[in-house]
Amino acid sequence: MVMTDRPRTELHLAVAGLAAIGVSFGFARYGYGLFLPDLRAEFGLDMSTVGLISSGSYAGYLVALTLVGLLSARLGPRPMIIAAGLFATLGLTLVAVAQHPVLLVVGLLLAGASSGWAWAPYSDAVGALVPGDRRERVLAIVPNGTAFGTIVAGLLAIAVPWRPAWLVFAAAALAVTLYNAWLLRGLPRPTPAPPQPIRPTAEAVPLFASAFSYGVLGSVYWTFAVDLIADDTTGPLFWTLVGVAGLGGLYTASTLARIGLRRTHPLLFLMLATAIAVLAVAPGSVVGAGLSALLYGPAFMAVSAVLAVWSYQVFPARPAAGFSAVVFCLGLGTIAGPATLGAVATGFGLPAAFLLTAVLAAATTLARPATVRA
Repeated sequence: MVMTDRPRTELHLAVAGLAAIGVSFGFARYGYGLFLPDLRAEFGLDMSTVGLISSGSYAGYLVALTLVGLLSARLGPRPMIIAAGLFATLGLTLVAVAQHPVLLVVGLLLAGASSGWAWAPYSDAVGALVPGDRRERVLAIVPNGTAFGTIVAGLLAIAVPWRPAWLVFAAAALAVTLYNAWLLRGLPRPTPAPPQPIRPTAEAVPLFASAFSYGVLGSVYWTFAVDLIADDTTGPLFWTLVGVAGLGGLYTASTLARIGLRRTHPLLFLMLATAIAVLAVAPGSVVGAGLSALLYGPAFMAVSAVLAVWSYQVFPARPAAGFSAVVFCLGLGTIAGPATLGAVATGFGLPAAFLLTAVLAAATTLARPATVRA
């Protein structure tokens, strides 16, 4: 690396990771839910179709995760992170200019794939550039880029129509890609090593189960929550509040240091269950929406950090490949969630779908880490 000052490198990597995750998740992945009322009106989409499109947008995400797991040990993190930015830039641009549902879906597929390329490689980048005693702290910070991306997306939704907003998303994605490409230049490729398969050991099973559930919960909430909010003005404000509250996820590392993974995990999933249930029992309530946002934002961001830290502990020899397996399980949940719960919403109403999702969140508290670790 060109940069040799470790604290400075740490700071630059944390900022680059926050920005990349903010673009890939806050814009490319979750922007669909924020602008869903506009997209439904523009393209005439019903709730079942919305769910299918949302689930379909994660197909490229799973393909990207698979490729990251296969290629990260050979190519290193930089090409994966650059690919994430390029997919996001192209996908966001296509959505912004789409005049037909087919082009919209293609754009969403490409944009959704960006999050699969982006997240897991930072495990290897952090492992290469950050000292061992600081790695978990940086790994816990990077996923919170989603909160910053969500704040920006919400404010843009208030200020401008949806097409200009998505063009701004695309420009930001390109800028972040160039910054990451510059920052990670000169990062050496990993030394080839004999393949070590990632196996679902007893320690990994609750991690994979939690990741799957997290994928279901997040995909349902980010896709449909705005449809349970009172009106078009409240929706962007709600989205922005989720992002602002999500900044509380920056304290995940200190929380883990104090009470450990075993206690933090069920606390966060109970917060998610409550946040989802509140929207179900009080749809259209401004107070309910505010309470849900305040609970969901920090819990959702913190769980992403918990999964990153937990995975690093379970798979210390192959962090990116191990985390790719974790995020692959998460991706399966994101595909199952919108399609299944979208069908439930069509048949029984969106509040019923959210209640069912809240039950899943509460049940996930049983899948906490088996051992007590910081």
